[in-house]
Amino acid sequence: MIGYVTLGATDMEVSLGFYDAVLATLGWKRFARHGDFAGYGPGGDGSGQTVWVCKPFDGQPARAGNGVMLAFNGETRQQVDALHAAAMANGGADEGAPGLRDHYGPNWYAAYLRDPAGNKLAIVCTRPAD
Repeated sequence: MIGYVTLGATDMEVSLGFYDAVLATLGWKRFARHGDFAGYGPGGDGSGQTVWVCKPFDGQPARAGNGVMLAFNGETRQQVDALHAAAMANGGADEGAPGLRDHYGPNWYAAYLRDPAGNKLAIVCTRPAD
């Protein structure tokens, strides 16, 4: 099991506005802010799997990794749609609008995007349509 993931930010305030809105669609909340580090999780208390948004320790600009992507599980297709819409409304860039990707499976409903720092994200729901 993965404990946490960190995503680089170039502008903390822009990134926090993005992640506050986007992760709220999954029921995640920001549970900590320590200078240039902010933590998000499903319980809002830091227990379980978490995502940390931060400026890189080495002082170099944040940059997206080629071939690196963080995917969130969506409970419903509507949740996939909502996360993608929140991302687009908060400075995200579209990398694949919500829809079926049947080459991954008959119920693979996903959206792909980039955050304001260029990190690639996905949200996937594999449940059949309601």
